[in-house]
Amino acid sequence: MLIHTGEKPYICEICNNSFRFKGALNRHMLIHTGEKPHVCEICEKSFREKSKLNNHILIHTGEKPHVCEVCDKPFREKCKLNKHKLIHTGEKPHVCEVCNKSFRQKGELNGHMLTHSGERPHLCEVCNKSFRQKSDLNKHMLIHTGEKPYVCDKCNKLFRRKRNLNIHMLIHTGEKPYICEVCKRSFRFDSTLKKHMIIHKREALL
Repeated sequence: MLIHTGEKPYICEICNNSFRFKGALNRHMLIHTGEKPHVCEICEKSFREKSKLNNHILIHTGEKPHVCEVCDKPFREKCKLNKHKLIHTGEKPHVCEVCNKSFRQKGELNGHMLTHSGERPHLCEVCNKSFRQKSDLNKHMLIHTGEKPYVCDKCNKLFRRKRNLNIHMLIHTGEKPYICEVCKRSFRFDSTLKKHMIIHKREALL
């Protein structure tokens, strides 16, 4: 009945945040205590919530149970699939009031708004470097922790960023997606193609 009445009888004694259910208050209290009771048995990374641990485990298993019905692209998390679906619909419901640029996700709009304000609210506690978006801070923190959460399922090599893993996978697949428009030679990496293009620029000067 609390859902219908709107009543939130469970109150945090530290920040006065209120909750409908005792379990929600208990989970909230972990923010203040810093406790992370749910530990990954593979890499020992810890989490406040069991659901976060379950999502993390999928990194190790490689499982991606949520599949796009349009293009069959799989995702580990349902929320990531929902974001992906907007690519197919073309919908961009979140509009910047300053420049009218539109975005698929509210988080993208929030990050964009910081370009207008110049604000960098996410601060690294180790080196004091600041970032506009929390995701950029999270990527940066891996430099300090040394953590490399992305694992190649072919050779078990570890990577700090998903993009670097994707580039590495080209070694195993043999794919060379970067093609020279002049001589049609293909390359595995964008950087290699750029170096190759210098040859054609020199030839044009002769």
